Amino acid sequence: MTLSETSSNQPAPTLLVGVDFGLPHFDVDLQELGLLAESGGLKPVARLTCKRKAPDPALFVGSGKADEIKELALMHGAVEVLFDQALSPAQQRNLERHIGLPVNDRTLLILEIFGQRARSHEGKLQVELARQQYLSTRLVRRWSHLERQSGGIGMRGGPGETQIELDRRMINDSIKRIKERLVKVKKQRNTQRRQRERRDTFNISLVGYTNAGKSTLFNALVKARAYAADQLFATLDTTTRQLYLGEAGRSVSLSDTVGFIRDLPHGLVEAFQATLQEATEADLLLHVVDAANPDFPEQMAEVQKVLAEIGADTVPQLLVFNKLDALAPERYPLQLQDQYEQDGVAVPRVFLSAKSGKGLDLLRSALSDIVKAALPSVVQEPADPRDMTREYPGDLH
Repeated sequence: MTLSETSSNQPAPTLLVGVDFGLPHFDVDLQELGLLAESGGLKPVARLTCKRKAPDPALFVGSGKADEIKELALMHGAVEVLFDQALSPAQQRNLERHIGLPVNDRTLLILEIFGQRARSHEGKLQVELARQQYLSTRLVRRWSHLERQSGGIGMRGGPGETQIELDRRMINDSIKRIKERLVKVKKQRNTQRRQRERRDTFNISLVGYTNAGKSTLFNALVKARAYAADQLFATLDTTTRQLYLGEAGRSVSLSDTVGFIRDLPHGLVEAFQATLQEATEADLLLHVVDAANPDFPEQMAEVQKVLAEIGADTVPQLLVFNKLDALAPERYPLQLQDQYEQDGVAVPRVFLSAKSGKGLDLLRSALSDIVKAALPSVVQEPADPRDMTREYPGDLH
């Protein structure tokens, strides 16, 4: 049984496991993994962390710790074990045999969450591509029924090996078909983008760590009703609206994109290339940061890392330190608009609360200044308020 195969409507009791290999910013409390588990429909009932210099080739954590995991899972009634790190197919298979329970890793969990949340045709295609690419490496584990078809003692191969090859071919064919369909979707997006460029539109993309409040800010700015919730990956599909900036006398294009996260599976980065292309081709990135999270510097670094992977690290940024309302009094900023040093460069920053609306006027003013500087000769008549939340024709959402 895997995450996607849990048949009960009740959250599956799950044991969380994290291994500290001496890397910086190890999540000792497994807080983020717990939030991911809850977002994926699991119920964390116990947590276990340990330290190792390097992963055990066979069991990732070693046989002694694997025994401890088995006892702890039994004690708390866990029906599944979830690791905070990526496991190799062999490690996953060996752990399941040793512990006697389904064992999954952070990568599969994120894939499952994306699968649950994707709404658009493009989003579903991208998730399915990432899932198929992940499963293509797990045939030795997923198709455990094939072990009964293998040859006898001293024999190699047999009918089982043939079946695995057939399964691998089916998955590879599926991957090829999905990629071909995604190419068509990408062409459609490029057509929409060219239409916007002909209108001389200034494009802004919201980026940031998951649960930083991007969708809440998006809704506050354009009076939209994009889904927003206090959970990881509440929204996955890129949505684009027009935002009218009175001080600039014109409308701009504002896109809400998928949130980033630590150790985002590389397959997902590749699979979501079409969606994240909104960020690569933007004129400005609104980098939304959860200012109330003490780990916000690490989260910002993860966002920068993914932006570099997709080629969007050179796009100008405006930092939006969100959740001002959740800041402790001693952490409250002296001024709501300043500059923040990021990678040795001073980047403009605005503090605000998308939830309460405080600071939104400063953000609008900052955006107007940027747009006027970029397009000084273009002045539009005020847009019809009814058009301020209109979606661009043909946009996928």
